[in-house]
Amino acid sequence: MSGILDNALGAVGNTPLIRLDKVAGEWGLKCNLLAKVEFLSVGGSIKDRIAKAMLEAAEEEGKLIPGESVIIEPTSGNTGIGLAMACAIKGYRCIITLPNKMSLEKEAALRALGAEVVRTPTEAAWDSPESHIGVAHKLQQRIPGGIILDQYRNVNNPLIHELTTGPEIIQAVVATPSTPARPSSKVVDVVVCGAGTGGTITGVSRAMKKAHNKECIMVGVDPKGSILAVPESLNTADEGAQYGVEGIGYDFVPQVLSRDTADVDSWIKTGDEESFAAVGTLMKSEGLLVGGSSGSALSGAQKWFKTEAGQKIAETEGKNVVLIFADGIRNYMSKPWFLEMAMEAKPSELADTIASILKE
Repeated sequence: MSGILDNALGAVGNTPLIRLDKVAGEWGLKCNLLAKVEFLSVGGSIKDRIAKAMLEAAEEEGKLIPGESVIIEPTSGNTGIGLAMACAIKGYRCIITLPNKMSLEKEAALRALGAEVVRTPTEAAWDSPESHIGVAHKLQQRIPGGIILDQYRNVNNPLIHELTTGPEIIQAVVATPSTPARPSSKVVDVVVCGAGTGGTITGVSRAMKKAHNKECIMVGVDPKGSILAVPESLNTADEGAQYGVEGIGYDFVPQVLSRDTADVDSWIKTGDEESFAAVGTLMKSEGLLVGGSSGSALSGAQKWFKTEAGQKIAETEGKNVVLIFADGIRNYMSKPWFLEMAMEAKPSELADTIASILKE
């Protein structure tokens, strides 16, 4: 990226691919473990991409009128932040409906960007009038100029990942030389990705399998309590359970998610505790300030490496395994799981030394 950008939307995407060498070493991997770090997008998450794409497509189709249209979107928060940012730049009013479990930081960011925020019961089923989806549709029906871009159905959700996220990953891998010290297959061999709407994993899969490496293995990560994983038997043990990780998992299957095994080869279920522990590992080992769903991706990858297919990849030098880290810790810093990790950790030896010196 060079030159002066016209506005913040020019800084959406184009995020780096970063080696996770310390984690790979700790796990004994011979393959390359790489992270697509999406919190470095201007709005702080991978959802900036779909927010920009959906809004600009609606403009091209003549569905939006500056000064009149009101964009209303049910979201876990990150799509809302991307849309609120785009609306601030382009001059649209914005209403975001958000389940209660989503962080205070997300609501604060949305309000700071000028959006109206409506909280809804976390326990409300997706098709309930009280859910964030149900409330959004009620508002859309009653507010003049109201329009729902609908990330769960909008074809521009997976399409933008097919056109940008996937190709960025491919370009980074292909452009990096293979050396004796850092061997590379020069292709993307595996992608591990959490699934929420499913737009990311579906679009990235299409980019990989259609135009790059048809043998690329796509691994979907789904939290326990969600129903997105395939086969259905993976979901039954914890179906309906509440989970704290935000932005992935649902109690319905979004239209933009392809569960076809031709697109997503296998699924891994993860729990809150292991996901949040993985966030701590990424921060302290790799210096990456990621959010909870990124911890799910890392935890899911660790489980996948123990499968038959995963072991083969893990033991092969030069294979490239990419984890998609959807957002950063900015949105979760008041969450009990993070505060416990950051503020209640056991004192280190260095802390004891500091205390001893200050007592003198």
